[in-house]
Amino acid sequence: MPTLDGVLETALYVDDMGRARAFFETVMGLEPFTADHRFTAYDAGRGTVLLLFLKGETLDTVTLPRGMGTIPPHDGHGPVHMALAIPADQLGAWEAQLNAHDIGIEGRTHWPKGGESLYFRDPDGHLLELATPGVWPNY
Repeated sequence: MPTLDGVLETALYVDDMGRARAFFETVMGLEPFTADHRFTAYDAGRGTVLLLFLKGETLDTVTLPRGMGTIPPHDGHGPVHMALAIPADQLGAWEAQLNAHDIGIEGRTHWPKGGESLYFRDPDGHLLELATPGVWPNY
């Protein structure tokens, strides 16, 4: 069986790219790798990428320059969930960061293996989770 090395990209579809970028850059502290009117790509840590796509702007095949190939159409609707890994000693700092930006914490979980999670929403209603080690058998 071929192996997997992990999830490389996670995509969220947003209604307003400017509003989404302001949230992810100001509240979450992410810096874009690249961006245009329809997408923004962020370093999400440990070799992972968070992609923001403007809803409805990826419904056609994209032909890349210089014969690089194509990207098939994709899109998404409705709120989704994603978790971001954080060190255990940063949980309090993240809670303070969210509070400083008036981001309501909707839930907290204390997992049996010792991990903790904070849940909150981005401006598009996606449920974001900050999770410390001890949530899953592999994390």
